[in-house]
Amino acid sequence: MKIAITGGTGFVGRHLARALANEGHDVVLISRGVDRRDEDVRYLDHVTFAPIGIDDEPELAQAFTGCDGVAHCAGINREITPQTYQKVHIEGTRHVVNAAKRAGVNKILLLSFLHARPNCGSLYHESKWAAEEIVRASMLDYTVIKAGMIYGKGDHMLDHLSHTLHTIPIFAPVGLKEKPIQPVAVEDVVKIIQASLVQGRLSRQTVAVTGPQEMKLSDAIKQVAGILSKRVYIIPLPVFFHYLLAQLFELTMTIPLIAVAQVRMLAEGITKPLPDCDSLPEDLVPQTLFDNQQIRRGLPKAEPFGIKDCRFLRVIGNS
Repeated sequence: MKIAITGGTGFVGRHLARALANEGHDVVLISRGVDRRDEDVRYLDHVTFAPIGIDDEPELAQAFTGCDGVAHCAGINREITPQTYQKVHIEGTRHVVNAAKRAGVNKILLLSFLHARPNCGSLYHESKWAAEEIVRASMLDYTVIKAGMIYGKGDHMLDHLSHTLHTIPIFAPVGLKEKPIQPVAVEDVVKIIQASLVQGRLSRQTVAVTGPQEMKLSDAIKQVAGILSKRVYIIPLPVFFHYLLAQLFELTMTIPLIAVAQVRMLAEGITKPLPDCDSLPEDLVPQTLFDNQQIRRGLPKAEPFGIKDCRFLRVIGNS
């Protein structure tokens, strides 16, 4: 089969590309080319790299030609002009859907968020919901995946935990009373996407995807710290303080330690879908445990945050 992936060089996109290519499927990797953390994925056998944005509908339609399905994984967790939630999540999804129709693609899968919903006061959540509604109303065969916190090699969770623990032995969970999370391994998410696009399953369904274990983020932090042989001090801070920190991180870091949208996610907890949606069939329910072996597989190179992580200093250092 031939599958196109928007956000193809992003975290989930490149894991999906590798899995599909390894099985002999042809992959069209759609990406602006900004994310250069894993450039090797562009040159895999069976992979064609298309350096276009999701705002270019004619180019998307051309790239989608001959594809059996589209995995729409492109998204952002903070706004940096001109990449706004409206432009990326809503208008971008509309362009992807229209291009898929023009190219004769029959199946589209949207990677959304567990709590994406309307009228909740969060532009991130509301724009993700709007994208879901565009896909559900597309008249195409679709699957919407409402995923919780996804982790694995190249993610934001283990990556930032590791770099933080190598920089300063202090971590502050969101809120004085933590809400639980259920981390889901990227391999399990990829398996579900493949079931939809390759096997034709989950037709016209919106499904919730979370991991098999409920825990607190502070427990995950302690587990990662133990693997890294790092001492960590857990200091809970009020939610409003995290919003202030998130705004600072968004202004100063290339990839924020935590974004405003992520503060909202953690303040609500990431265990149950909002609103309710379809359940996965038993054979697709994630089973991978957040254990030491799985964590070690996803940890990045052991190093602290540095100039490459700072937006302004990075520009100065490269000038």
